[in-house]
Amino acid sequence: MLIVLISVSLFLILKPSARPFYVGVEFAYGSQFSQLKALVDKVKDYTNLFVIGSVTLTFNRTALDESCNYIYSSGLNFIVLITSYLKYNSTNGYPGSNSIFDWFGNATREYGDKFLGIYRFDEPGGNQLDDGKYQLIMNASLSYARITQTYVGTLSGFTHFYGTLGDRTSTPVLKIFTSDYGLYWFDYQGGYSTVFAEFVGNQSRQGIIALERGAAQSFNRNWGVIVTWKYDQAPYLESGDELFSDLSQAYSAGATYAIVFSYPDITSYGTLTTDDFQALQTFWSELHTNPGQFGSNPAEGAYVLPANFGFGFRNPDDTIWGLFPASNDSYTAKIWSDTQILLACYYDRLNIIYDYPDIIGPTLHEYSRVFYWNQTVTISS
Repeated sequence: MLIVLISVSLFLILKPSARPFYVGVEFAYGSQFSQLKALVDKVKDYTNLFVIGSVTLTFNRTALDESCNYIYSSGLNFIVLITSYLKYNSTNGYPGSNSIFDWFGNATREYGDKFLGIYRFDEPGGNQLDDGKYQLIMNASLSYARITQTYVGTLSGFTHFYGTLGDRTSTPVLKIFTSDYGLYWFDYQGGYSTVFAEFVGNQSRQGIIALERGAAQSFNRNWGVIVTWKYDQAPYLESGDELFSDLSQAYSAGATYAIVFSYPDITSYGTLTTDDFQALQTFWSELHTNPGQFGSNPAEGAYVLPANFGFGFRNPDDTIWGLFPASNDSYTAKIWSDTQILLACYYDRLNIIYDYPDIIGPTLHEYSRVFYWNQTVTISS
């Protein structure tokens, strides 16, 4: 009996334990509770996060309550997409525009820690970089510093207003999430609790992680990824093997969240296929039996960019703040070259951060080497 107890104790000590990690799906393809219920039932045994990303569904108070109740009873954590509180009125079940904040308050009490927060303002950085419908700054006569101030200030208004339930509390009580494919640093500077960096197309996962993790850690926030479209037509999503690889890479790099985006409605579950569900199931199983197999890739090196430099980093000719060409500054080409050299050297162990001494100063000692944009980058063999 004593031998058995010793063996069990050693097993518990030696077996690696999984850190807190949320993995799940975003339901963005349907407007009916029955569709949401079907997806919840499909994934509830091998995920722990569900994002309600259907605008039509969240506009209906009855459907939203029914959905949240079902997700909660299924044991999943959840996040709710909210597009505009002004749309919640008596015609769709909310007696007034401010009653959405009453719903938020009730949700935090009724669902407790399972209600992680709200998703507000999709892709602010992407909209800015690509002259999108919701681009925040359009005046190219402004300086980089002024653009940064305006961008961050606008987002700060969103995150504070919703985080404090419409200014009903003195300190934020709700976590505010968004997803983006650029300008992560400035999203975090604008007050987002967590940004889900988009693993999209064939964009470098290492580059995305370096920018996203670098920003999140500098602001002492959690970070995550969301796997979106690889193709702009069916099947839209990457293969199951690629999905498993993306989830594994995000976990090993230190992410707290990993989400798979499902839209549009081309299968019984949006864009999710049998291969995708198998990838999620396999990842979940291995995460809870042998998480150590994924390894650990914390940042060892840091590359420091100039303050206010809103470059997109998707290619060497990407825009700066969506308002200026890459050639607007003589140092853009060097910065692009530096990042490619460093990513090739450090792979997932690089963070890209910005030269705001008051923000990065407390964490610079955590890196074995720090490289600056205005210095020659040399890698020792």
